[in-house]
Amino acid sequence: LRGIAHWRQVPRVLVTAVLLATPSIASAQAAATTLPPQLDSVRAGLEKYQDPIVAVRDGYLSTVVCVDFPQGSTEGTMQYVKGGMGVHFLNMGNVGPTLDPAKPQVLIYKPEGDKLRLVAAEWFMPADVAGATPPTIFGQQLQGPMEGHQPIMPAGFHHYDLHVWLWQSNPAGVFSPTNPTVSCPKTGYSYSGLP
Repeated sequence: LRGIAHWRQVPRVLVTAVLLATPSIASAQAAATTLPPQLDSVRAGLEKYQDPIVAVRDGYLSTVVCVDFPQGSTEGTMQYVKGGMGVHFLNMGNVGPTLDPAKPQVLIYKPEGDKLRLVAAEWFMPADVAGATPPTIFGQQLQGPMEGHQPIMPAGFHHYDLHVWLWQSNPAGVFSPTNPTVSCPKTGYSYSGLP
């Protein structure tokens, strides 16, 4: 009984954090996605971020909003197929003039019930930092330049980005900005449409 009394004193926030950090069976299944060796190595190096609390401790901050495009969309030259992105966790300490495969600027989580599951990483560079040449990583040119995705960033924040679906299979392609197998809850902090 003494142990039970102790658990009654644990704040609900801590219990929620533990639930968010618990890996799910679906996470293990999604990790079976076949990737080229370079991306498989990157995925292995970022595996610790399956726990969003570890991501926060390492400087990634949640944008809170889950972004999806249930009808698909276009923005300039950007094509968003029907599907979602998820919840973005941004690390401004990783933003700069060079891209490092081991240090994505953004981690993307898919809400699943009361948990978040890591599904993708995003390499990101402000347009004014990139200069005249679009940045590249993994043999891919980052998409853009594009306006900032409201409501999670100001429209005037022009940038390049590249989503890489390392943990969630994507029928639209590993480098597609959206994933038809990802959707956001219809309640809470979700944003559907142009980001």
